Amino acid sequence: MLRTHRFLLPAFCVSLLIHAAPFLAGNWLADAPPPTPRPPPLQAQLQAPPPVPELIVPETPKPPAEKSATRPRQAAPSGPGATASTWTRAIREQFSRQQQAGLFYPAEAIRLGLEGEALVFMMLDADGNVVAARVEAGSGHELLDRAALDAVRRLRALPADAPQEALLPVRFRLH
Repeated sequence: MLRTHRFLLPAFCVSLLIHAAPFLAGNWLADAPPPTPRPPPLQAQLQAPPPVPELIVPETPKPPAEKSATRPRQAAPSGPGATASTWTRAIREQFSRQQQAGLFYPAEAIRLGLEGEALVFMMLDADGNVVAARVEAGSGHELLDRAALDAVRRLRALPADAPQEALLPVRFRLH
């Protein structure tokens, strides 16, 4: 037994010195670098929802009214101005349905506040369906140009009076 006590007492003394050293020589802790400051807490702010898009399809220019006082006004216009209002009205209605379905104005463009007008060239088949379309003049935003092209390509069954080829301005505006 005496032999075990001989090793235990020095081990106890060494352990006591190691554990008491920081308290006895407190100055060596003062040289340590200061702790790094904590970053400020995260802050969040609520923002207003993005503006609601406004669907704008340009009106077809009306033919200039004749200024002759002797001629009576016609009850229903006929000719190129009348047919243009029929097929443009059909396009406007289809764009409106696309907007209601959430297909017309891309959500990302609304979130980013993008606005613009793209000029799209379209070709129709005999049934009034779009068979080809391309962007002739871009809006300045690739996202809106793609959306205008997709919206025109979704047009179906336009009236028979629609031209076989047409340039269609597609506007994207936010309220």
